[in-house]
Amino acid sequence: MPVMLTFGEKEASIEYQPRPGCYGIIFNQNRTKVGIVNIKNRYFLPGGGKEGTESDADCLKREVLEELGHEVKIDQYIGKAQQYFYSKHYEAYYLNIGHFYICELGKKIMEPIEEDHIYEMVEIETAMEKLVHKHQSWAIQHALGLV
Repeated sequence: MPVMLTFGEKEASIEYQPRPGCYGIIFNQNRTKVGIVNIKNRYFLPGGGKEGTESDADCLKREVLEELGHEVKIDQYIGKAQQYFYSKHYEAYYLNIGHFYICELGKKIMEPIEEDHIYEMVEIETAMEKLVHKHQSWAIQHALGLV
């Protein structure tokens, strides 16, 4: 069984809450830019945590609709990686198990529910520098065949 790539540092005395999630990698047509979500100058791939028993596809579609107001077409599974982190917002330690997919942004259905989430298409290098979670940077590199 292959070992899952792990990012972040696990502190031995901390109990981490598992947080499975699904994230979309949305490139422009010539794959020089990628979509990221700016939340108060903290940057993430579109997507988020799974709710209940929802599938990866249902999670990603719901999250993109909430964050961006758009439908999303899921093209290809990239892989999974995990990240240890502390959330100041929730005041909790998490182990995010991220499932990553190359996606295409579909038509706009509604205004985003999460008003503080600003979607930006940025150069690949800029995204890699700005993303908070390193497993999300890895997923972009993996999608481009760089790792």
